[in-house]
Formats: sequence, C-alpha cells, structure tokens
Amino acid sequence: MADPDEVRWRPSPLLVGSMAFHGVSLATLFAFPRSWNLILAGLLGNHAVLTVAGLLPRCGWLGPNITRLPKAQAGEGLVALTFDDGPDPEITPAVLDLLDQAGARATFFCVGQRAAAHPDIVTAIRERGHGVENHTYSHSNGFAFRGPAGLRREVQQAQVAIARSGGGRPRFFRPPAGIQNPWLPVVLAGAGLSHVSWTRRGFDTVTRDSATVAARLGRGLRGGDILLLHDSNSARDRRHRPVILDTLPRVLEQMDRQRLRSQPLHVALPA
Repeated sequence: MADPDEVRWRPSPLLVGSMAFHGVSLATLFAFPRSWNLILAGLLGNHAVLTVAGLLPRCGWLGPNITRLPKAQAGEGLVALTFDDGPDPEITPAVLDLLDQAGARATFFCVGQRAAAHPDIVTAIRERGHGVENHTYSHSNGFAFRGPAGLRREVQQAQVAIARSGGGRPRFFRPPAGIQNPWLPVVLAGAGLSHVSWTRRGFDTVTRDSATVAARLGRGLRGGDILLLHDSNSARDRRHRPVILDTLPRVLEQMDRQRLRSQPLHVALPA
C-alpha cells in the first residue's frame, strides 16, 4: 500500500530533456554507429549540466527547491530561521534559550542519528514551539553520490528516528551542504517531503567571527528570507565559544529593528 503522505513525482524540464536526449542518443548510435564520438560528447555534456545543477544548493533544475517563503508570508514580515546538523547537547539548548528570549520560532533540520542520541533535546525543540525536520540519518558527505536505494534509506531512517525521538513526522528535507542529485526529487516525493534550501547563509561552520557571520545573514535581509545557521558543527571563536551563540542575538536584533519575525517552516508554509 502506498504511503498516504506520498506525493506524485513530476520530473523537471531538465530531467525530461535529459531522458529524451539519452533516448535519441541511443537510437542515433544504432542508426549511425560511427557517430559514437559525437554522441559520447553530448552525453558527457548532459551529465556535466546535471552535476552542476546538483552542486548548486539553491538550484531548482532537478526538482522543486524552496528558497524563499511565499509572497503572502513575505508581505507579513515573516522570515524562517533554520538550524542544521543538530541536536547538539552543548549548543542546541543555548540556541533555544536565545530564541525564547526574542520570542522567535525556528526550524531545526536534525540528523537522525543525533536525534536518536538526544531525544530529550528533540522533545524540547517541539515543546518550545519550533519545527523539527529531516537532515538525513547520518549526514554523510557522500549522500548526494548515492543511488535511489541509498538516498531512500537515509531519508526514511531519519524520518523514523526523528519521530521516535519526539520530533513528530517531518514535512521538509535539506540535504547535507545542500548538494543533490537527479534521484533525490523522486525519493522525497515518495516520502512526502519538500526540499528546502535557503535564501542566504552565514557560513558559520567556517567563519570564526560572529559579526562577519551576522553581516552576511543581515545584508539585504527582508521578509520571505530563509536563513541558514547551524546548532552543531559551529565554528569557534578565539575563546572557543561557538560562533552561533553570538551570531544569533545580532540577527535577532536586526530582525526586531526591521519588524521581521520568524516562524517555523511548518507554520510559514501552507500544507
């Protein structure tokens, strides 16, 4: 029986064109075997385009990819603060406290293994009004190089781990580093998940200065933006303090000055 949350997959124009090109190439090879070198060059070019599309996190050529909130929510001054790679027993509770102080609600893209290891933190995220979403089970750097079976395993194991940890059933997915491949859209459709990337990111996993990170996030900040931060794997400043803990207050202060407010994706994006 099909999953009741499964959605119908519709290949993107790029994938439709790519599949058609492969079919035409095969037919041409049978009809004109000596043209194999031209056909091979064309296929290599096609795969190069697919690879580039997968390496661009905000690209929608392979399938639907949410990079901003809808116009209606943007007009209301909503933004979406999102945190990747947690939960982290040192950083995530401190991030939750900072959000509470500002009356802000956010989305946490959790790694399934870490959710299973820290169910108390996952439960706290939900109880304090935030969203818990899917960031794969193991956060493997090779995630985007897997075939459909490997992708499906990572996605589904994370769904189960997050639900068992008190995070509910995720509706949204973000791949590690935002890197995707042509199989990902169909896998996400089968799991009833929507792919979310971001509008702007602070590179807080590599930049050790919170002012620089906050400036990147705040430059051009406006309603509808989806901001990417990390509540795990945060860079450390010279005092060995996680950069996110000094970046987040700066971002929240700017949001307050601009009369922007953050809501979790499951609230900001209609079902």
